[in-house]
Amino acid sequence: MIERVRAILITPSGKLLTIKRVRPGATPYWVLPGGGVEPTDVSLEAGLAREIREELDGEAVVRALVQVNEDGDQREYFYLARIAHWDPDRRTGPEFADPAQGEYIVEEIPLTAEGIGGIALKPTSIADLIADHATELFHLADLRTQPV
Repeated sequence: MIERVRAILITPSGKLLTIKRVRPGATPYWVLPGGGVEPTDVSLEAGLAREIREELDGEAVVRALVQVNEDGDQREYFYLARIAHWDPDRRTGPEFADPAQGEYIVEEIPLTAEGIGGIALKPTSIADLIADHATELFHLADLRTQPV
């Protein structure tokens, strides 16, 4: 089973932190920060923390596991988290070294149904969940927890 982790990251201004994917010859789309869990990750949360460091040079406070999607031999975990600081100029993920991978543009999106509906966030199941529960997610993310 291939396992992936992603974060619904709420910023201090109450927006959703996303990554806009721009690939040559393809329509841009947005994803949540995260990626594959590696054998050296001691837990799913540790894999998420590593991915957030690599993709954003940030540290998140994880609040809850929100959704798990399964598709064939892949399972993707979506966590709700809050992030206070990030610096895309200091990211270190291997994907950023290969220009053929396209662009990874960090964007803050309004955490509203209209904001989420205005972008092509993938997968659509998580986009729908976020759009339908934006207010609840904002309040839940605001509760205090420990950083990962």
